[in-house]
Amino acid sequence: MTRAAPLRVGIVAGESSGDQLGAALIAALRERVPELQCFGVAGPKMIAAGCEAWAGAEELAVMGLTEVVSHLPRLLRLRASLTKRFLKARPDVFVGIDAPEFNLGLARRLHAGGLTTVQYVSPQVWAWRQGRVHKIGRAVDLVLCLLPFETAFYARHNVAAVFVGHPLADQIPREVDREAARAALGLEPSATVIALLPGSRVGEVERLGADFLRGAAWLHERRPELKFIAPMATSRAREAFARKQAQVSAATPILLVDGRAQQALAACDAAIVASGTATLETLLSRRPMVVAYRFGALTAFLLRRLRLVKVPYFSQPNLLVGRPLVPELLQEQVSGAALGEALLARLFDREYLREIDEAFRRVHENLRGGAAARAAEAILALLRERGAQGRPA
Repeated sequence: MTRAAPLRVGIVAGESSGDQLGAALIAALRERVPELQCFGVAGPKMIAAGCEAWAGAEELAVMGLTEVVSHLPRLLRLRASLTKRFLKARPDVFVGIDAPEFNLGLARRLHAGGLTTVQYVSPQVWAWRQGRVHKIGRAVDLVLCLLPFETAFYARHNVAAVFVGHPLADQIPREVDREAARAALGLEPSATVIALLPGSRVGEVERLGADFLRGAAWLHERRPELKFIAPMATSRAREAFARKQAQVSAATPILLVDGRAQQALAACDAAIVASGTATLETLLSRRPMVVAYRFGALTAFLLRRLRLVKVPYFSQPNLLVGRPLVPELLQEQVSGAALGEALLARLFDREYLREIDEAFRRVHENLRGGAAARAAEAILALLRERGAQGRPA
């Protein structure tokens, strides 16, 4: 019996979160199709999982409408190069992981060239610039959604989409061990601990770090017994935060740690968090939080002027719960006093903490279920429908 041809997957992942998703997807695909070849834009975890890296995932770590501009020539050159290489290599399927502004443009070109294309992680098209959904439908054959409400939006626009669950919900246990996390971080078992997560990108830390530090100082002035921990995503983010700390609140005792965000969230009693993936990690750890975000000035102006935002909340916890359960502060609303006041008002409110715990527990259960395995199965089902070779019948 002749052996089927290997499954060849072109893949492009943006930054560390995409690298993690990509590595898990590669492992899940290889469990089902051992003869697997992957190549494209990859981070260290994907490379360790066996992906040939044509470029590093960190090259796509830019965001915002205006923030991309300075990187645009380099990104356009990279996309043009990848288009040529993928069209020449002719993988069975192209999977773009997150980084929608980059990946959807690439997918559109590859789709026009006859390749099967998938977007893993839906852009927040349901929240703003909803007209993009038609371009997404023309660019990809399937969208793999991490959040359950996203598929209904795509269905209304006749775009194929599958809810696969969120890998973080599988990764973070239903019951996090606060005592073990505190012991590992050197925190007192009985202390009241506040985690500060001002973002994983240097730009986010530059925009939010000072106010997060002022919020800690505001809280410390009123409750000196509070302890603070700030997990830093990268060495550059830590340097930026440390500079802000020296300028703003050197007297406030804050434990800075490298990485270990999930451990810090397990250890804390509450958190001040930049909007993004960290808010979902906080939810899955079932910790109360205050969510803040600040765009660059021009990005914020365009969002407001063009009325591009279409949802009542901007934080994932409120979107997933379906009501304003956690405080959200945006743009000029963000200040040290506002962050401190919002957190302190809820930190010792037992009824509110019970409500948070119950609501977040329900969301966690809804998002669990083997996201990487579901994503792999959805991709293989798509390929079977299209009659691609090399897959089991």
